[in-house]
Amino acid sequence: MKALISVDMEGISGIVHSSETNPERYDYQRGRELMTAEANAVIAGVLDAEPTADVLVADAHGTFRNLLPEQLDRRARLVRGKPRALNMLAGLDEETDAALFVGYHVRAGEGPGVLAHTMNGEILDVRVTGRAQGEGAPGTGHAPGEDGQVTGRSLGEIGLNAAMAGHLGVPVVLLSGDDAACAEAAALIPEAVTVPVKEALGMAAAVTLHPEEARDRLRRAAADAVSRRTEIPPLALTGPLDVEVDLASPHTIDLATLVPGVTRTGGARTIAFTAPDYATAYRLILLLAQLATIRPA
Repeated sequence: MKALISVDMEGISGIVHSSETNPERYDYQRGRELMTAEANAVIAGVLDAEPTADVLVADAHGTFRNLLPEQLDRRARLVRGKPRALNMLAGLDEETDAALFVGYHVRAGEGPGVLAHTMNGEILDVRVTGRAQGEGAPGTGHAPGEDGQVTGRSLGEIGLNAAMAGHLGVPVVLLSGDDAACAEAAALIPEAVTVPVKEALGMAAAVTLHPEEARDRLRRAAADAVSRRTEIPPLALTGPLDVEVDLASPHTIDLATLVPGVTRTGGARTIAFTAPDYATAYRLILLLAQLATIRPA
């Protein structure tokens, strides 16, 4: 059995402020330790259920160099650094049996949610329209029409990454974060196990569990989720897919329209493109996030 654990930072218990998630701020080292400890709890839970599992942990926050390698459970392998294929999901492939999202946060524009955003502060919204596989329309919030078409809905990092896992046939079996992130995940993947480790009061405030209590809950939940992995369907959207992305900066929009197939649409801040499949759409969205880091000369 192979599991990928993708670990972000904003949804870790005890963390409420960017001073704890930003390498240039005074409280970052403490945030790293809390993040590593929650990753270890989930590793332990996976191995409680499947003692011989191959466990990969993808550092999925910011620089992708946050987890402390020397403190990580030695039974797991760590994927760190960037740029890399599949971004927050590096290490995921068709042979993976389960994906677990730890420390995730709600999408931009939703909330209240602790440190809510999508990829970075430049991406305001991502809307995907396509077909949903199976009965109903998982991940869309709508039932498909007679032709199976589903209207677009906004997706943040939870939905974007879950759909990429689904494209490879991998179910997301667990997600942890604040209550808003867990509600977002439950709307997308009702069968997945969610672990709210704090109750969001705002962008930088929450009622949080004690870190040790959060880790205990995560360990039990990870074991349960992995044990039930065959009961949790992947979130898969089939192409062609129409994608709209709202961007904050006109400069980023100017750069985005240099990419073949990307056009302005629907207003000054929106770009659009059509992708033949979800993997192509995902990579283009990641590229847009990188373009947002380029400033005018």
